[in-house]
Amino acid sequence: MRGLNQSGFCSYDPGFANTAGCQSAISWIDTENSVLLHRGYPVDQLARQCDFLEVAYIMLNGDAPDEASYQTFRETITRHTLVHEQIARMCSGFRRDSHPMALMCALVGALAAFYHDVLDVENPQHRALAATRLLSKMPTIAAMSYKYTIEQPAAYPRNDLSYAGNFLQMLFAIPAEKYVLNPVIEQAMNQILVLHADHGQCASTTTVRAAGSSGANLFACVAAGLASLWGPMHGGANESSMRMLEEIESVDQVPAFLRQAKRDPQAFRRLGFGNSRYRHRDPRADILRETSHRVLAEVGMSDRLLQVAMALEDVALTDPYFVDNGLSPSVDFYTAVILKAMNLPSSMFAVVTAVGRTVGWVAHWNEMHQAPLTIYRPRQIYVGEGYRDYVSRRGERSAELR
Repeated sequence: MRGLNQSGFCSYDPGFANTAGCQSAISWIDTENSVLLHRGYPVDQLARQCDFLEVAYIMLNGDAPDEASYQTFRETITRHTLVHEQIARMCSGFRRDSHPMALMCALVGALAAFYHDVLDVENPQHRALAATRLLSKMPTIAAMSYKYTIEQPAAYPRNDLSYAGNFLQMLFAIPAEKYVLNPVIEQAMNQILVLHADHGQCASTTTVRAAGSSGANLFACVAAGLASLWGPMHGGANESSMRMLEEIESVDQVPAFLRQAKRDPQAFRRLGFGNSRYRHRDPRADILRETSHRVLAEVGMSDRLLQVAMALEDVALTDPYFVDNGLSPSVDFYTAVILKAMNLPSSMFAVVTAVGRTVGWVAHWNEMHQAPLTIYRPRQIYVGEGYRDYVSRRGERSAELR
């Protein structure tokens, strides 16, 4: 490739589908066999057996922790869950009807204005403390963003709860009532966070690496990753799934919708069915399918949109067209169903995804700093105008051309 660069030629690969921009030891996607490994551990084992902080330790350190290491890591994370009150007051500068992801991008980026002691990216201690602070504060910032948009007071973190449990209580607790965690809902949130922890070089992770390649601090890089994740073709896909359910409206409209989907399968993929990284099925979706059924059994199926979702699932899993074309319900579809059952609005779906994905972003940012930085500078194929002289709007040519 170095010879190709020196020759003046370059390869043209839109979307970098066949171009590897880095080496990584964090996650491996086996496209043919529907396997996702984090540091060598199958994601289904992690989701069923681990809490989120154990998975976070694995992602950041490479191996599973022993009990002492886990407890030390957990205590370190819980000591940093509070955010500066000035950051909390920043919310008042936003409209109440703002999308929570807009607040997330701003508040995470603003952390760099408060924690000057961790901005030297060449210092391993700075990088470690920045990672701890971000991983600790992300659920607090996410819940704070949500509470602001629904005009409720922010709930402070509770360090006696699990990572997922604390996130839930900050999302739903109100001063007038005692919040009691439902263990089924807590387990579901834990699995959602674990299953969204990393997925290789997706758009947002590549964005974090691209920003980091210039030497930018972790908070700035993750703010960039959040902006990328927000898009409807990435983390916003589960929000698109819920909009799809709202458009279908009722179970009796499902057959007509599926007939339309067969005419435009690519649009159907963008609505939470199939995954281009897996030839057959997404292993994360298999786990969340089981979880979604447990959650729905717990909360009941009275909601019309949840009934539509289950009707769609039934057809997509049995109709030969959808089965043969790899259009089974994706992790985005089941995430949307579960979060809807938790009574979260669709605007919060990408936010929850971001809370889980933060540890993956941090792991990749750390990994790239363990080798000499090479700034991302992809080539382009120029298709614009050739050389031409400028003529002003008054019809005058530049002086040197007269």
